[in-house]
Amino acid sequence: MLILLTVVVFTVLAAVTWAGTIAIERANPPSGRFVDIEGGRLHIVELGRADAPPVVLLHGASGNLRDLQLTLGDRLAARYRVILIDRPGHGWSDRPGGAADASPATQAVLIHQALVALGVTKPIVLGHSWSGALATAYALAFPEETRALVLLSPVTHPWPGGIGWINDVVALPVLGPLIAHTLILPTGYFMLKPGVAGVFRPDTPPPDYGAHTGVAMLLRPNEFIANAQDLSGLKDFVRAQAPRYGELKMPVTIISGDKDPVVYTDIHSRSIARQVPRATLTVLPGVGHMVQYVAADDVVRAVDAMAAR
Repeated sequence: MLILLTVVVFTVLAAVTWAGTIAIERANPPSGRFVDIEGGRLHIVELGRADAPPVVLLHGASGNLRDLQLTLGDRLAARYRVILIDRPGHGWSDRPGGAADASPATQAVLIHQALVALGVTKPIVLGHSWSGALATAYALAFPEETRALVLLSPVTHPWPGGIGWINDVVALPVLGPLIAHTLILPTGYFMLKPGVAGVFRPDTPPPDYGAHTGVAMLLRPNEFIANAQDLSGLKDFVRAQAPRYGELKMPVTIISGDKDPVVYTDIHSRSIARQVPRATLTVLPGVGHMVQYVAADDVVRAVDAMAAR
């Protein structure tokens, strides 16, 4: 009887997840174009003039390209060719290699393929949070094709502690997909608002943040699994990559808040600033993790400074 009841409950949860996924995708349709990469496609939004200096914006974990579009993309488009990219497995982008695409180095290769297809050369690459590891991986892999880096609250070094037990579990084979296809969406929907508040702390998120960024896309099973995989391998990746930051010869600007509760500024931003020969570090007093919302003017000025150099 207990087994039958368990099967019924999980069947209902799977049906709720399936219906919820359809509803979320209908509410957040793709807003850009799809660019072919090896084995799949990346979803990309382009803004500004095609002949303007290119700036590539890379979002962090648990998000998609819209997280940077409203705060930075629209403003930068006045004088740059802005390319916003849903990272592999996020938003509307494919993840052709599955778990293998969790590596920032692999994502850098796939993103480079898309930029080549678009005819983008020597962009300024901006990465927020998780994409601090991705932007630096891109610059290390393609140094002659990277004009400059702008890193916002970047993950760059190993840190004490873990990534949250739910991400550890969902990243597992078999059990992870079972949980993602049954439990995550029905329960996670009620955790979105406090989760967003935690990421912004001590700052306050915009009241329309969830609707404007489509943060609920994260609750779709395949994206939640991809996000968990990205996080589960990140510490080992940056541990291996960190000794190479001295190889970055292009200008690098780092902007972080001194009250960031998510990516600790002392561990990450200050450390990479000491390693990179042409690095500039700005630490904003009283500011948390989402500097692109709280200090958008500072970020835009940083991009302008990189373009001028």
